[in-house]
Amino acid sequence: MFGLTFEKLLLIGVIAVFLLGPERLPHYAAKLGQFVRGVRDFANGAKDRMREEMGPDFDDVDWQKLDPRQYDPRRIIREALSDADPLAEPERPAVARASVNENSAYLQRKRKREALGEPLGAGEAAPFDAEAT
Repeated sequence: MFGLTFEKLLLIGVIAVFLLGPERLPHYAAKLGQFVRGVRDFANGAKDRMREEMGPDFDDVDWQKLDPRQYDPRRIIREALSDADPLAEPERPAVARASVNENSAYLQRKRKREALGEPLGAGEAAPFDAEAT
């Protein structure tokens, strides 16, 4: 729930003890318990109301199927626009690779250095183009 592990809850509890102090901690712990109880009662009330309004069909609903986190809008649009079978395995799109500009300043300098036989020296800094950034 909310990514809280036991260690994180323990750390929050220790911080609460130091911040609130032992005098006020029981009061705030009771308030937290009332809040959690209220949220749980609210959720159960909503579930009971849904059960009343839907009738016996409530137990037959596959709630995992209605989970909005499972939907991928790109897949839904792709399936709606294509004439292919929606249950078939989708093809992987071909990824276009960027072409290399053979006339870039970097490659021109590199070819010039190679032609002159001047590799980059051990203590020499790499070329830097201040206008490029």
